[in-house]
Amino acid sequence: MENLKLEASERKLNTKGDLKKLRLEGFLPGILYGDKEQSLPLSVKKISIKKMLESSNFMSSVIEMSIGGSKHKVLTKDINFHPLNNEPIHIDFQKIKSGTKVTVNIPVKFINNENCPGLKMGGVLNIVRRKIELRCAAENIPAEIVVDLANKEMNESIHISSVKLPDGAKPIISDRDFTIATIAAPTVVKEPEPATAAAGDAAAGDAAAPAEGGAAAGDAKAADGKAKPGEAAKSPDAAKKPAAAAAPADKKK
Repeated sequence: MENLKLEASERKLNTKGDLKKLRLEGFLPGILYGDKEQSLPLSVKKISIKKMLESSNFMSSVIEMSIGGSKHKVLTKDINFHPLNNEPIHIDFQKIKSGTKVTVNIPVKFINNENCPGLKMGGVLNIVRRKIELRCAAENIPAEIVVDLANKEMNESIHISSVKLPDGAKPIISDRDFTIATIAAPTVVKEPEPATAAAGDAAAGDAAAPAEGGAAAGDAKAADGKAKPGEAAKSPDAAKKPAAAAAPADKKK
């Protein structure tokens, strides 16, 4: 892995006001931690850090840092960002020496997609891990972990045991042969079946039933001959009998 280079200055400003002024001038406050040495407050140019952040493996890259004429090999230990604008506001580094064992997250790179039978058949590359945490020597940190997809079939899984790692490098997860990616079969979405014509006819018949029932009820009411409210009930025989004659008036004596 090619080392990155960074200029830094020893920092003697520690108050909140000092740090705010430092950031306004285009610098980031930071700390360089040593193995057994005392930590050193420092400042670096913000634009240099932002440029390094464009690299996907920035956190796992060895940086050659120059401080007042002396050079140190360091790794980025931690970086803090502003919660609103996501700008870097503080950065910590860890000094390393030859032979030092470090824990780093290494990005995974997939190659030979065009030679993968599973993908040619319409399969989908399902990435389980985009980075793998390794324990390795500081001078032997890989830039990436390469996964070859050539000859990988549909529904085949790719485990860490099938990947070549640098000499002396071991994954932090050591209790199982974990999966990095799979060649998954494509997902088929079944379209819902349209409603049948018979169901539509039945629904229409059910809607017409109340109207027919209402008409039948009206006919039945007319046949009963029941009087409407406010009308006298009429007997069928009453229509056939003539009206009774009025009784003659009493003669005056």
